[in-house]
Amino acid sequence: MLPSGVRIGPLDLADRVDEALRVQAVAFGLSEEEVGIRRYIVQRHMTCRGARALGAFAEDGALTGFVYGMPNDRTHWWSTVVEPYLRAGGHDDWLDGSFVITELHVHPGFQGHGIGRTLITALTDDAAEPRSILSAVDTESPARGLYRALGYTDLARQVHFPSAALPYAVMGAALPLARGGNGYRGPSRPR
Repeated sequence: MLPSGVRIGPLDLADRVDEALRVQAVAFGLSEEEVGIRRYIVQRHMTCRGARALGAFAEDGALTGFVYGMPNDRTHWWSTVVEPYLRAGGHDDWLDGSFVITELHVHPGFQGHGIGRTLITALTDDAAEPRSILSAVDTESPARGLYRALGYTDLARQVHFPSAALPYAVMGAALPLARGGNGYRGPSRPR
């Protein structure tokens, strides 16, 4: 259940990129230089085919969290970096027919209340693809715990992105994502 006054809805990420990156900077510990680089990346991503974003909004309209993603494309930079790691484990087929979660961040003051779970499930529920893929820092964390609870499993570990200090894990899940702790996978839909 979401905190009182918080609502989830469509987000014009290109228009509110600076506000979203402030949330990401606090949640992920980004420097001003990293924020500047990510501003360009987010704006470019939002021009990609099928890119969509959702936000979590406080009563005053302030952004408290956001998620965005798009159908995966093997020609995108992220795919070219993770492909050899996925291929080595026999999972490179996950780069096809997957909706990639590009970013999911919730302001620390709002974490632990189901906002991240609601954002990612709402975004993927509308995906035409039969599965989802994402990358997360390869350490045990609340984020990795959330992804596992949603049905994501490790497809590759110790993935090294250029300029990233820490290794990442690539995770994948069938859609719709799992709901609750009882394995409920949401409403069935044709594949």
